[in-house]
Amino acid sequence: MDPERVVHVPLLLTMDPALGDGALGAVRDAAIALGGGQVLWMGPGREAPSAPEVHHLHGVALPGLVDCHTHTVWAGSRADEFLRRLDGVPYTQILEEGGGILSTVGATVAASEDELVSLAAARLARLRARGVTTVEVKSGYGLQADAEARMLRAARRAGQQAGVRVVTTFLGAHAVPARHRGDRAAYVRELLEEQLPLCAPHADFIDAYVDRGAFTVDEGERILAAGKAAGLGVRVHAEQVAFTGAAAMAARLGARSADHLERVDAAGIEAMATHGTIGVMLPGAMLYLRDDPPPVEALREAGVPLAVATDWNPGSSPVACLLSCATLAAVTMRLTVEEALRGITCVAADVLDQPDRGRLRVGGPADLTVVELLPGEPATPGALVQHLGAAYGPVHTWVS
Repeated sequence: MDPERVVHVPLLLTMDPALGDGALGAVRDAAIALGGGQVLWMGPGREAPSAPEVHHLHGVALPGLVDCHTHTVWAGSRADEFLRRLDGVPYTQILEEGGGILSTVGATVAASEDELVSLAAARLARLRARGVTTVEVKSGYGLQADAEARMLRAARRAGQQAGVRVVTTFLGAHAVPARHRGDRAAYVRELLEEQLPLCAPHADFIDAYVDRGAFTVDEGERILAAGKAAGLGVRVHAEQVAFTGAAAMAARLGARSADHLERVDAAGIEAMATHGTIGVMLPGAMLYLRDDPPPVEALREAGVPLAVATDWNPGSSPVACLLSCATLAAVTMRLTVEEALRGITCVAADVLDQPDRGRLRVGGPADLTVVELLPGEPATPGALVQHLGAAYGPVHTWVS
């Protein structure tokens, strides 16, 4: 097969140490040839094949970015909540007063599926414009069977419209709705008996928000175990607001990831390392909620892989740039440059059970992102992470 296009760059990061230097698999003065939705060739630019379309870009090429934790299907706004938090009102207080997630639930339930598709497609297009080619999208703003299924269908349709690959997660266990505040057990039964059977055909994963003001560890385990039995991968929101033991519980269930982890303990870290559960760092939420960072050094020493995601949502992380989150993870959480870049590519792809994504290899998908750097900036991994959102320079994205 002849290449359709060849892209020349001063630095190509394959994310495969066997294909280049270091953990990022770096190749300098490189070119990559794409055609038929595949990578056809990679190597020194001087040896590049010819193609009808040739690009010479001053920047860093890397696999299409993978945002492995988002809530990009919603309706309504929570700008008023942002102002309250600036005045010092805790997020948990807003949630307990019926705001936060529950505020978004009302607007989302009232929206039609077509409206949700239109809103979500615009957000996903924004992510693609910043280099993202694969996005995980959660439900969780419906909290009733038909609304949760509508969100999941909308996510997949929005991905098709925006030209990005969408992986869906059923998050009916996002909050206890007002109608069940006096009987939490009734809502758990609804999740298991009504929502899960309707939503499982539209989802790849199941998730639960196990934290103060949300679900208990016992409730979360029942819900996640039922999702696993239905054939869904397991993920969990864990140890964000308060320590609960959720990370250890989910790891024992074989969870692909535990996300947030600001308050995870040594036992939770050990369980994650033992069972191969990935830690997902969400610096946008940490920043907006003015929280302390997770214990990254302890996670690293235990051998827990670290992914980085936007957690894009209307309240606690209204962040639409995964590149910016890589920078924030390095600055606020002390991830290394290599961890931050692998965290938005190959490790994030592993969270989503997408082994062909987030890495470049001949014969693999032609998912490619090139971030152009400012004039005078060296084409190095450090320069890419140093500038917030790579200084919002031009980003070129090809999606297979």
